Amino acid sequence: MTNKLVMATNNANKLREAREILSPLGIEVLSQREAGADCDPDENGSTFAENAIIKAKAVFEAVGLPTIADDSGLCVDALGGRPGVHSARYAPKGGECDKLLGEMKDVPDDKRGAAFRCTVCFMDASGHSEFTGSCEGAIGYEKRGSNGFGYDPVFMVGDRTMAELSADEKNSISHRGAALRELYRFLKERNGDI
Repeated sequence: MTNKLVMATNNANKLREAREILSPLGIEVLSQREAGADCDPDENGSTFAENAIIKAKAVFEAVGLPTIADDSGLCVDALGGRPGVHSARYAPKGGECDKLLGEMKDVPDDKRGAAFRCTVCFMDASGHSEFTGSCEGAIGYEKRGSNGFGYDPVFMVGDRTMAELSADEKNSISHRGAALRELYRFLKERNGDI
């Protein structure tokens, strides 16, 4: 029998990543749409963890199945950690990189450090657990690559942007992948019993 787990998203990329990481445990990951959860909670938390808990709780209460939710964003050192939890609302969709490059135009190389950070929340009837991951890098000077979205074209990992990496390369170092691998270890200790 396959264990079912709902991911509080309908994002195909997030679902694919979670399915790839958790399927060896015999866990079937459903989107919230597939599970019948028609909710879009207000992510008004002040941390990634708070927002992940808000989403997981809403979907768990709607469907009654173990649920995972994530929240993530880009934290830029020179901007005091911004845009952080406001990454999705930092600029109009598609304008994130241009706004960020504008804010960073006078920042020298050694001050361009940044990290993608993610918290995944697992919630079931007994409560919730949180798992975190990060991907360290720096903000480049121009947009490069076409394999990503959001801030990927300006987020440098070594001498390439996240958008210049293949999907497999990106998944192996991504902040969400790291948090999901922590979740995998947690569920494996429970013998995949969710």
